[in-house]
Amino acid sequence: MVAFGKKLKETQIQEWQGYYINYKLMKKKVKNYMQQIEVSEQSRENVLKDFSRILDKQIEKIVLFLLEQQGEMASRLFVLGQEHDVLVQQQDGSKLSELQQSYRDVGRELLQLLFFVEMNAIGVRKILKKFDKRCGYKLTNYYVKTRANHPYSQLRQIFKHVGVSAVVGTISRNLAELQDNKGNYTSIYDHPGLPLQDPIISSINQAVDRLTNSTDFLHYLGKHALILPEELPTPSEDNAANERYHLMSFLLNLANAFLYMVNTYIIVPTADDYSLSLGAAATLCGAVIGSMAVAQVFSSVYFSAWSNKSYMKPLLFSSIVLLIGNTLYALAYDFNSIYLLLIGRLFCGLGSARAINRRYISDCVPQHLRMKASAGFVSASALGMACGPAVACLLQTDFKFLKITFNQETLPGWIMALAWFLYLLCLWSTFREPPMEDVLLPKANSGQIENGLVQNGITQPLLLSVEEKKQDQDEDQDCDNSEESAEEIQKPVTSIISAYKLLTPSVKVQLLVYFMLKYAMEILLAESSVVTTYYFIWSTSNVAIFLACLGLTVLPVNILVGSYLSNMFEERQVLLASEILVCLGIVLSFHVVIPYSVPQYVCSALITFVAAEVLEGVNLNLLSRVMSSRLSKGTYNGGLLSTEAGTLARVFADSTITLAGYWGMSRLLNVTLLPSLFVCIFSIIATCFTYNSLY
Repeated sequence: MVAFGKKLKETQIQEWQGYYINYKLMKKKVKNYMQQIEVSEQSRENVLKDFSRILDKQIEKIVLFLLEQQGEMASRLFVLGQEHDVLVQQQDGSKLSELQQSYRDVGRELLQLLFFVEMNAIGVRKILKKFDKRCGYKLTNYYVKTRANHPYSQLRQIFKHVGVSAVVGTISRNLAELQDNKGNYTSIYDHPGLPLQDPIISSINQAVDRLTNSTDFLHYLGKHALILPEELPTPSEDNAANERYHLMSFLLNLANAFLYMVNTYIIVPTADDYSLSLGAAATLCGAVIGSMAVAQVFSSVYFSAWSNKSYMKPLLFSSIVLLIGNTLYALAYDFNSIYLLLIGRLFCGLGSARAINRRYISDCVPQHLRMKASAGFVSASALGMACGPAVACLLQTDFKFLKITFNQETLPGWIMALAWFLYLLCLWSTFREPPMEDVLLPKANSGQIENGLVQNGITQPLLLSVEEKKQDQDEDQDCDNSEESAEEIQKPVTSIISAYKLLTPSVKVQLLVYFMLKYAMEILLAESSVVTTYYFIWSTSNVAIFLACLGLTVLPVNILVGSYLSNMFEERQVLLASEILVCLGIVLSFHVVIPYSVPQYVCSALITFVAAEVLEGVNLNLLSRVMSSRLSKGTYNGGLLSTEAGTLARVFADSTITLAGYWGMSRLLNVTLLPSLFVCIFSIIATCFTYNSLY
């Protein structure tokens, strides 16, 4: 990303200035339209269409200039190609080096052109935002809705990058052939996996990835983790991340995420039997499972705050607390104490370091590896979710050693205590604490504006002069005080109230959707052992195999959505369809009139679980786009907010199961499904109201 830090030549700035979006003109138009709207409410429709027409012309100017510049680059590459053919025959090493540099020069020009597009994209976003605030009319929703998918939309043409891809392909192919200057020419088509590490190509690819809307499985999984990216980091930031990165520490971070998910789900098949063994009702399994989630509500906050100062210490603390919690959980059987059982699970929840796991990836993994690291985090969690019940299935034994009981109810605790002890030893001996001063230093003077962007020298055509800025601030003092400055955008939020103020209606609805899907999944998973034992007399092994099979669907479903569905349909369409399928699965789960059968339960559970998994990925993907960039850092970050929403959903779901037990086992299923159905319907309605803003 070093090339992004270079300033454009002064002559080029002047040459391109006339093709930037005219922010000053558009601002004056907004002021005039605001006055018209105050005079006559009937002029709103005309104002909307007239301003959209002017904005269309501005964008058209950008697109035509973009095509013109691409044409000039194509002409230069054609001439360089002819020179390449001649030099190949002459085998002149010095001239081949000059030719290589010429191709890099074209790459730098393309990088500057992409930067030009991104600057204008920022300008469009700022103009739409200003219009919405000043005129009180949501132009953004109308403009994006009518332009996003129209085949002749100039807005859409900017993000296709067909010409850009052709130029990048030509430069890449020729640089690959010239990289050794020894006549041993290698084709990128014969060796698609050939690592061409030219920094120009890497920078161009990163710029294109940021501007495009296409997705793949890796990016889909990465956003599934809701690790909000810092767009376009400066070279110093990326170098600092490279220095902080340590492979073994990163793998230990993933191991923590994996073990915690195993710890969460390993007790689910036997929680009801354990409650009965201690003299409590089977439905108390909801409290046993949910007590871990209750503690996690608080642990997520203090671990997120602790990560501002250290990563190793909170991970050590997490491992010790989980070791103690699992030991107490296992000993509860011999002490015949339901309270010791609940305390053990509370300790396990207090050791939840998932906020640390996300934060470590966000802060200590280099930008070019961050998406892979995020995908690894999701995959490790999914694997742990499947392994938990599978391991429980293997623990069908019963013996005593030193007067301590080891059976299918206590062994999950002992196994996890041993696992956390071994993990603690590896963590202590292998984990390397990254230098925290690099993480905490403010990124001042980086020239960023709104989502991360640019060096000061390049922003001149878009930004106003000092006098104009002052005048603009005076005019906007009453109407635009809430608009974030560039410096404010770089600062993380410092309180939960500040974080809440940054949540737009779209973000709030997506957090509601996340709450709903976690609630529905927790009801399904937590009560599975009770329901299947009551209706079908399933053994612990049968329940464990069923839950493991559900967990194994996570990655295949994500592959399907990330590689296919998200490229065929809009994410908001997949979101709404998934919500409807979750609702359908819940409806099919009710026990009404006819005898409850295994096919009905398995099919409805599969529909609910798979649809919820699809929904979770798309939901978090949308959240990563619509959340404020200020929520990518600090204690109260986007990952923490989503974790808290999901954890609260689990708490309410497990409490619902425990309370529903008072109505008897025959009514448990329907009583627990009713709240799920209500929340699901409410979230569908909320999604429909914000549908047009989900882009």
